[in-house]
Amino acid sequence: MFHHSSKLQYQVRVDKPSPAFAKYLQQAIGGVEGEIRVAMQYFFQAMGARGDSKYRDMLMMTATEELSHIEFLGHAVALNLEGAPVEVQDEAAKDPVVHAILGGMNPRHILSSGLSAMPVNANGVPFDMSHVYATGNLAADMMANATAESGGRVLASRLYNMTDDAGMKDMLSFLIARDTMHQQQWLAVIEELGGWEKALPIPNSTPEEHEATEHSYYFLNTSLDEPTPEGRWTSGPSLDGRGTFSKKDKPEPLGQKPDLGKAKSKSGTQTEQQ
Repeated sequence: MFHHSSKLQYQVRVDKPSPAFAKYLQQAIGGVEGEIRVAMQYFFQAMGARGDSKYRDMLMMTATEELSHIEFLGHAVALNLEGAPVEVQDEAAKDPVVHAILGGMNPRHILSSGLSAMPVNANGVPFDMSHVYATGNLAADMMANATAESGGRVLASRLYNMTDDAGMKDMLSFLIARDTMHQQQWLAVIEELGGWEKALPIPNSTPEEHEATEHSYYFLNTSLDEPTPEGRWTSGPSLDGRGTFSKKDKPEPLGQKPDLGKAKSKSGTQTEQQ
């Protein structure tokens, strides 16, 4: 059950409407880094959460907040489209100002939505839910969430740098701040689960005898002409405390040459393949 307030989560003010910026804002709504993605990701994670109910509650509350972000971003898109021409005649299109406005905006904001936001990215491609990750494993989901919020904060920062509109900068500064909180809260769950050493490897419930541990902690250099990039991942204790990092500079293949043998009859192959 959801409840809705008629007021936006945060004030939206556009001092100088920009149809082109409305198009860019669509990425924050329907892009892979956008609010539809994280709202649905947290929502489905919450519905599948098992264990301590506080994690389900936290996920559901944050999913609902992300819906609030979609709402005020949608309002920002509509406000930025104020003044955009709703019809274009040949003579009007010759006007360099009109041409510039149309050239920078998404024509579907006229043709499909009547100068309103849509569930699409900056290229007009609808969000298809293929980037919603909900594994049912709390640690895996928290890592995916921290990554999602990182991408969202990168996007909000880029949008902030793309506009000179004070109202839009104010709104985006709020989104940047909320992305900070959400990154921190997901990482805080991992810390509450015992930190990286306890949470890793994911899933930590997999019995050790199910894992070929002799292959768990070496880095493979698969380049023919570059040395191994030395780093934290090539030496020293692993982050989960179970092993020691090492490297293999010229790894030998451990498997066989693949050979499927002859094709079956009636399989639609050439006679020579059978």
